Amino acid sequence: MRPERYSPEALIGLLRQRKIATMDDLKAALGTQADATVFRKLAGLEYRTSYSHRGRYYTLDEVARFDELGLWSFRQVWFSRFGTLVSTVEALVVSADAGYDAAELEAVLNVEAKGALLKLVRSGRLARQQVAGRYVYLSAQGAERRAQLAARSVYDAEASRLSLAPGLRVLPDELKAAIVLFYSLLDERQRRLYAGLEAMKVGHGGDAQVAELLGIDPGTVARGRVELLAGDIPPGRARRPGGGRPSAKKASPK
Repeated sequence: MRPERYSPEALIGLLRQRKIATMDDLKAALGTQADATVFRKLAGLEYRTSYSHRGRYYTLDEVARFDELGLWSFRQVWFSRFGTLVSTVEALVVSADAGYDAAELEAVLNVEAKGALLKLVRSGRLARQQVAGRYVYLSAQGAERRAQLAARSVYDAEASRLSLAPGLRVLPDELKAAIVLFYSLLDERQRRLYAGLEAMKVGHGGDAQVAELLGIDPGTVARGRVELLAGDIPPGRARRPGGGRPSAKKASPK
């Protein structure tokens, strides 16, 4: 029996090592120039394409670590348990207690979602209704839609200009004080990473909002966010090796 020329193990090894890869990466791993060859080998694997970056990236289900919403990102490339962006938008809207407006959903997905929302409404898979001067996207099923609208009326009544992001509740003064106190107990690296984590929760504009709350430079927040997304965190150090001021011993002339 002739041995298999292109082994899917090459794809598995690459994706386990890199976590994500493009089609060109996968073709290089197999030693082929044909997209069709890659797709034939992927067909036998449990894999995902990214819903961001126009689906250019691939990963294995075993590599992805989906959160409670079914989303996962690596180096700012986003994947969904539901597959495509359209399928992900539909699943999130239908399962949301109060539906989503476009800005709220984009803060969750970290990509533009208006096109997917309109496509789903036009095909009858989602409904939309104008609430307080903006469109809210809801389940297409009557009973579920009515329940979401009822929840939305409560949800919007509690909203405030001080909310940290679209769709998020206002932080009471006690919680703000607790966040600032906790932040003050961390070392330099932990502060940067914690600020970056909170900025990712906020979504668009999070760097500036978290920086204002904590009284730090937005660039510091952005750096922490990028380090977390890239997994670029050397263990056990507040700074990278060689960072910070030179010690007095090193600075002193012999």
